[in-house]
Amino acid sequence: MSSNIAPFDLPGRFWRGNIHTHSTLSDGALPPETVVAAYRNAGYDFMMLSEHFVSGFDWPIADTRGWRDAEFTTLIGAEIHAPKTEVGELWHLVAAGLPLDFPPRGENESGPELARRAAEAGAFIGIAHPAWSQLTVADGHSIDVAHAVEIYNHGCFVETDRGDGWYLLDQMLNDGKRLSAYACDDAHFRDHDRDAFGGWVQVRSESLDPDALLKALKAGHYYSSQGPRIDALSIEGQTLRIACSPVNTIAVVGGNSRAATQSGRHIDEAVIDLAELDEGWLLERPTAWIRVTLIDDQGRRAWTNPIWRSDLDS
Repeated sequence: MSSNIAPFDLPGRFWRGNIHTHSTLSDGALPPETVVAAYRNAGYDFMMLSEHFVSGFDWPIADTRGWRDAEFTTLIGAEIHAPKTEVGELWHLVAAGLPLDFPPRGENESGPELARRAAEAGAFIGIAHPAWSQLTVADGHSIDVAHAVEIYNHGCFVETDRGDGWYLLDQMLNDGKRLSAYACDDAHFRDHDRDAFGGWVQVRSESLDPDALLKALKAGHYYSSQGPRIDALSIEGQTLRIACSPVNTIAVVGGNSRAATQSGRHIDEAVIDLAELDEGWLLERPTAWIRVTLIDDQGRRAWTNPIWRSDLDS
């Protein structure tokens, strides 16, 4: 049986980053150098300008390599778009790790086709703001090269109360799709920084090298946060142990209605019995996967990526 769980058992350290934000290269309010500096000054280790890759902005892929140094780096990528979702809108897909010369969308290229081409070019593919876009489960499955679903988008949360994406990922996980879960800002800085610095990823890597970060993202070696910190996570048999910054709730959920929860004031460690997820009235089958949510006294959350229980037996 497994004990420590990736990425918490991996060498290296966690690097704080944001992979979805905008500048005046597309529809953001601030120039690229100002946006990059804002994340650096806010204590981030890396970020990516994900400009809208459309003809109206002349197909921008921001070259941010000049702002990299030993203490802060950037990924190269974009937010790519093509027709069409089930509600008839353009796809919004985060593509981290695109080459700077990635060709524009073809005239008849669909969203799933564009995603495949971006993945073939080496990109990490994230399904962006599913609640804001009103994506269906069928939409989600059509992006068959996706690495992750955007489970929290801070800009969508503060502007429209449609920042949550777990509804889509949870159902795709129940269908057997293995994806990870990332949080982001999608900041445009139109109202100062109200839509910025509200959600990020903590990526486990031995270095701040962009290629190492991209590899870790693709492997799901990260967790997401609005504030709480996860220090350690292990599972032995039906026992989950976690250490974290002080929070008020630690909840383990899966693909059914059951949860295993510990709550109190300023909890910084917990031992949780996962057998609670498999017990209950009218429960037909145990969940195949679990994930952990932490909630602090300000309502800020941190989320692990999904953990497949079949992997714990190998």
